[in-house]
Amino acid sequence: MYIKIHPLTSPKPKYTDESKLGFGKLFTDRMFVMEYSVDLGWHSARIEPYGPFALDPACAVLHYAQEIFEGLKAFRRSGGQIALFRPQDNIRRLNRSAERMSMPTVDEDFFLKAIKELVKLEEGWIPQSEGTSLYIRPTMIATDPYLGVRPSETYLCYVILSPVGAYYSGGLAPVKIWISDEYVRVAPGGTGEAKTGGNYASSLKASQEAAKKGFDQVLWLDGVERKYVEEVGSSNICFLYDGKVVTSPLKGTILDGITRRSVLALVKDFGLTIEERALSIDEILDGVTSGRLTEAFGTGTAAVVSPVGQFTYRDRTVTFGDGKSIGDLTMKLYQTLTAIQNGRVADQHGWNEIF
Repeated sequence: MYIKIHPLTSPKPKYTDESKLGFGKLFTDRMFVMEYSVDLGWHSARIEPYGPFALDPACAVLHYAQEIFEGLKAFRRSGGQIALFRPQDNIRRLNRSAERMSMPTVDEDFFLKAIKELVKLEEGWIPQSEGTSLYIRPTMIATDPYLGVRPSETYLCYVILSPVGAYYSGGLAPVKIWISDEYVRVAPGGTGEAKTGGNYASSLKASQEAAKKGFDQVLWLDGVERKYVEEVGSSNICFLYDGKVVTSPLKGTILDGITRRSVLALVKDFGLTIEERALSIDEILDGVTSGRLTEAFGTGTAAVVSPVGQFTYRDRTVTFGDGKSIGDLTMKLYQTLTAIQNGRVADQHGWNEIF
């Protein structure tokens, strides 16, 4: 499929201070767009000026939430090259989400080509300061104008770009986590393994309550017994328990995180044992108290690795040390992974797509 490049007539003024970028607030000049219909398949691929879409008020995505998205990053190397971190994995996951949500899949090679072409056109927006990157958001939405529960027959797929600052503007710091036993993010057989907006919408109420209580994130428990750990906010979570890295297994209720995969690969490189099993809430609370559980950290595209300083469940709070220090393994993983992304150390796993 041919990608048509539309002219850019009114470029936006670019940022002048990379320290004030924040996350997801500023968008570049252009976006990639293509459309799907049952008769034509994917068609009309183009890169055009960033702007709003016109959607029918009866549009399927607005009423039945048939939608998926991805998130990945591009980095500027010191020699001027651009590096995408594990883009093929994100595109494959987009297709798995599409299948779960009864949406059409994309051609993986073509979609990677489209992302690279868009990023290359917008490379002047890629920030270069430590911890910054160009965030890439592929999205697919259902566009049939109808009221009725069935898969749409038409779709819009697009990619937008956002220059983002360091996730931790004040430096890497441990977070305080509230463990929710009232709200459930997803249940077995649901859409937990798909990256779809409904999963995030269902998390908002608990996140608001956690913020009011002074916490940074919510730790979700399983939807059956409400006893076993699954995810934290929009991130996977790992624990250093008895010297082993323990993380929830992929059984359909949590996202198959690209950063999670990367971290587990590095853990193996470091010579540590990995256990993919669900920790119970009692194991967490008692493990921190006894010293068997010495570190916990979230993994995700935005923050990369997010150290945990404290857990609170009902009326019980447990803290790692003084709650302000970062564990050795957590820091090593953060430093190693960001160094691979930015090209400061060798990419032995072949994760970077450089162009």
